Amino acid sequence: MAADPPGTHERPAERPLDTPAGTNSRPPYADERRQHILQAVRSRGRVDAAELAGALGVTGETVRKDLIRLERNGLLRRVHGGAVPVESLSYEPAVPVRTGFRAEKERIARAALAHLPAYGSVLIDAGSTTALLAAMFPGHPELTVYTNALPIALALVGRPRLTVVTLGGRLRGPTLAQVDDWAVRGLAEINVDVAFLGTDGICLERGLTTPDPAEAAVKRQMVPSAKRRILLADHSKVGLVRGNRHADPRDIDLFITDSGLPDARRRELADAGLTVEYA
Repeated sequence: MAADPPGTHERPAERPLDTPAGTNSRPPYADERRQHILQAVRSRGRVDAAELAGALGVTGETVRKDLIRLERNGLLRRVHGGAVPVESLSYEPAVPVRTGFRAEKERIARAALAHLPAYGSVLIDAGSTTALLAAMFPGHPELTVYTNALPIALALVGRPRLTVVTLGGRLRGPTLAQVDDWAVRGLAEINVDVAFLGTDGICLERGLTTPDPAEAAVKRQMVPSAKRRILLADHSKVGLVRGNRHADPRDIDLFITDSGLPDARRRELADAGLTVEYA
């Protein structure tokens, strides 16, 4: 009997990576490449750098730089020859180095300004997008602003018509957020008109999540302290699970994100009844 041809019993090759839509006539832009890489690593569990370079039509050095940028932003973890998802890790980049999707975060923060009350009080959570909101904050409303983030308090304290109140507690290095009992007790004593919240991941099944349990405990207490709760997060956070649950999607009155969210994700959020504003 004739021998089987070479490779007959080999394991079937993995499905090749798809080429990003709209890139047949030109190399993909940086944001398109990085979005494609993220989608690939989340769906496959691991990606190969050389295969990515071939699928995207770019050099291996370009892919290497993309992987470095995505890892610095806490969106994946580089391994030898490629990358793996970061969702299973407790890796948490410091807020000052979370520079990914800067333009999207600025649009989200600007859109959030329209939801400031004319008077009363607001709560601003720690985070890179909420920090941009604080930087854009107008000085004319007479508002009381509560925050657990030292950089946000410092950004706002110079506006004479604002009353800025910090929650107190231990200061965490990566986020410069105040946590532990003092912060939790402080939140239990206040009631605010609007809370602008942040998160490291939003998943319809697993809720809103963040890597650090102490910070999750503070975020959890923010939900009942506010009459209206607005979540600010760029599209890369949707679908991620990052350790510790701090809220459910149904706790959120409005989710402001950017227009980069894929259509399939938009449909999922709409089907779940989540009110979304795209900046």
